[in-house]
Amino acid sequence: MAVQTPSSISRRGFLTVAGASLALAGAGRFSIRTAQAGTGFMIAVLHLNDMHSRIDEISRFNSNCSPADAEEAKCFGGAARLATAIRQHRATYEADGFPVLTLDAGDQSQGTLYYTTYGGRAEMQMMNAIGLDAMTLGNHEFNRGPDSLAQMIDVAEFPFTSCNISVAPGSVLDGKIVPALVLERDGEQIAILGVTTPDTVFLSSPGEDVSFADEVESLRSAVAEMQGRGITKILVLSHVGYVRDQQIAAQVDGISAIIGGHSHTLMSNSTDGAVPYASLVASPSGRAVPIMQAFAFSRYLGNVMLEFADDGAIIAATGDTVLLDATYAPAEDIEALIAPLRAPIEELTRRPVAELAADIDGSRETCRAMECEMGNTVADAMLAEVAPLGIRLALANGGGLRASLGAGTVTLGDVLTVLPFQNTLYTVDVSGATLQAALEHGVNGVEEGAGRFPQVGGIRFRLDISVAPDSGRVSDIEVMGEAGWEALDPAKTYGLVTNDFMAGGGDGYGMLRSGGTNGYDTAIDLAEVLARYLSENEPFAPALDGRILQ
Repeated sequence: MAVQTPSSISRRGFLTVAGASLALAGAGRFSIRTAQAGTGFMIAVLHLNDMHSRIDEISRFNSNCSPADAEEAKCFGGAARLATAIRQHRATYEADGFPVLTLDAGDQSQGTLYYTTYGGRAEMQMMNAIGLDAMTLGNHEFNRGPDSLAQMIDVAEFPFTSCNISVAPGSVLDGKIVPALVLERDGEQIAILGVTTPDTVFLSSPGEDVSFADEVESLRSAVAEMQGRGITKILVLSHVGYVRDQQIAAQVDGISAIIGGHSHTLMSNSTDGAVPYASLVASPSGRAVPIMQAFAFSRYLGNVMLEFADDGAIIAATGDTVLLDATYAPAEDIEALIAPLRAPIEELTRRPVAELAADIDGSRETCRAMECEMGNTVADAMLAEVAPLGIRLALANGGGLRASLGAGTVTLGDVLTVLPFQNTLYTVDVSGATLQAALEHGVNGVEEGAGRFPQVGGIRFRLDISVAPDSGRVSDIEVMGEAGWEALDPAKTYGLVTNDFMAGGGDGYGMLRSGGTNGYDTAIDLAEVLARYLSENEPFAPALDGRILQ
């Protein structure tokens, strides 16, 4: 598979993939061109993915933007700002005579109280006003089951496509998801083939009436059908992740380009450390297939111009992701749609979620220095959430715990005070050596009360702060195995649940980012996880059980 990875692309250089030359043009935009003759037909594609219910603008941490940051124009994204960006780019292309497609690669759902309150219908209202041509289904669209998804789709004024989803006749979703769309622009037919990760079966709640076929085989069949109808311009709208997109491009012939999602891959030609936008993969017949994705949470908008050959190959393209910062003022009409939706959310924060039989200590003094009650509670809640996946180890950062909870009735607002950052549940495979390095790093700032101090579940160890940092402060590490406690094996691979901040290297946990594999952001807010755990175990009483011996 001829895949262009970040390490193989020089940002100042020039390379060739399957006869396609790729280089950086002005303002960080990429451009490709082949020697193949073109039809003269060009189309602009504006694309988004993994918005995860970020209807309100977000902070640099992808959580709700504070009033202070908003006042200083330090916010990003949100439905209103996204609307402005799409409308401006769409208007520019149309003024120049180019047709435009606006596509969503899935996971509008899950991530804020808008989804908790409205089950995806509020997100669809925003997208209706913005104007989508098509959306594929992400795994999180199924989080509340088929009935809720059907209600969400009924609100949408645009079609949903996924060629590897089968729905049983008579299901509430029957007829609501099409395997392929054919859209006409300037007399040309463009096929949109959606595809959804089969992992949805265990990542979400699709129900017994919904099944997921292999993506490669489904796309081969769908592409052949389109070609049989004389349609060669074929865009795949994918929610399977960047790695799988590369495999699809290398194994399925006839795809023109892939617009992706699911892995939250930051693709950019102007942001350090990002995967270049676009990545090129050689198809089985040798054509260059560009793959594009636009991170997540409405922070970026994908923006690409495509030119086609007669056989549907992309012979020229230019584009990049667009950072949705204060350059784009929020659209007033979208803000007006959002305003009445906020009142029930404010009411929701006052809603009781559980009774506590005792206080839960989440103080800074304890959770950044030793095993603490809130750390144990949050770690155990994380483990309970991923129990069906067989993950038995949890790692949280003490600095992410911002308050204690008092005995008695706890509201959702109280839980949000403990976990205010909208960090999400994240699973990743790590070696024992990587986990040991993470624990050692976590305890190195204990004298300064550093927020990286590790709170754990399914892990126990001895901490000796008289030992110098990085010199073995952590020892006697044990982890929960299938048969009980066992010594940590540096060479063994373990499933770990943490949060997206730490998995991305936050608080200095770069070893999780560089050493972790099969990482997956569930997009489930940790506050939601904690609220559910307390509710399911009320009247809840915390405990200290010797996870960190000092």
